Amino acid sequence: MDKTDVKLLKLVQDGIPITHSPFKGFASELGISEQEVVDRLKNLQNAGKIRRFAASIGHRAIGIKANAMCVWNVPDEQIEKVGNIMAEFPEVTHCYERPRYPDWQYNLFTMVHSYNPEDCEKVAEKISEATGIKDYTLFFSEKEFKKTGVRL
Repeated sequence: MDKTDVKLLKLVQDGIPITHSPFKGFASELGISEQEVVDRLKNLQNAGKIRRFAASIGHRAIGIKANAMCVWNVPDEQIEKVGNIMAEFPEVTHCYERPRYPDWQYNLFTMVHSYNPEDCEKVAEKISEATGIKDYTLFFSEKEFKKTGVRL
């Protein structure tokens, strides 16, 4: 990485403007073309310096305030099939297989977001019906801590 790459990363880490030309301001500030900004970001991603480049939605700001971690006791031989079904639900943003422990039988975790806790419960019921998995528990978030990515 050269000095321009470092400056570019510091600029984009606070977000990309939602405009017709989102990289124009960065290009102007760095004294390079918009295409060079795009090329540099692609090169940094290909080199593994940027792990991912994605949009993040402030779900609480748009009214989605209920978040439930649903933990499921799925037979091990069905984990792949059931996990794929669960991951297809639009309300599920994360779906992970996790190890079992002697005092914890749950091995599949899904994160469900909705406008209220009752809707999260309804989604879990639909998932249960679609998969046949009846042994599950929901844990609701009580507080959201500030989320930030890695900073330079």
